[in-house]
Amino acid sequence: MTIKIIGMIIIAYLLGSIPTGLWIGKYFYHKDIRKLGSGNIGTTNTFRTLGPKAGVVVLICDILKGTLAASQPYFLGVSSSVNPLLIGLFASLGHTVSIFDNFHGGKAVATSAGILLAYNPPLFGVACLIFISVILLTSMVSAASIIGITTIFVIALCEHDWILSAVAGFLTLVVLYRHKANIGRILAGKESMVSFGLGHYLRQKHKRE
Repeated sequence: MTIKIIGMIIIAYLLGSIPTGLWIGKYFYHKDIRKLGSGNIGTTNTFRTLGPKAGVVVLICDILKGTLAASQPYFLGVSSSVNPLLIGLFASLGHTVSIFDNFHGGKAVATSAGILLAYNPPLFGVACLIFISVILLTSMVSAASIIGITTIFVIALCEHDWILSAVAGFLTLVVLYRHKANIGRILAGKESMVSFGLGHYLRQKHKRE
């Protein structure tokens, strides 16, 4: 069992480490996404710098990294003794400190969502609804990411799912840390917005006035 656990952890980390945005930008667009926009290799910067087609591919791939990593205990028939969340966690760590990107990486949001998809699909659906709702209200992906994962942490606490609470709590701290610059811009009213939603409408209205 110990060898299986070590193997799953290594595979989870390597899956999470795949820098999807970086590789897609490099091999299909001949651009280094690290030198464009925010410099982040995640979904949001891919959307902004390479376009929606690349952004959607990166989003799906980053979610799947977490889902596949966390699904290993199910595939090997050991989910009763090895919690999928604890294995999936290493995919999120790989995404933020990728061995393929000099131990840099993304902000762990999509990959963490993929872990939740493997562990609790209905709760993943709830997380998606929260994420979309916050984007429509604020027009800020950063705000949606922070509120989304924090809400999952609170829900896990309310449901007394202590392992999910611990993993979601840890990932909430990671996401907050990775978004510290975004939080500063939000507080200053200077955070980047998507081109739709209430926040974007109000900002544009304010500029016209």
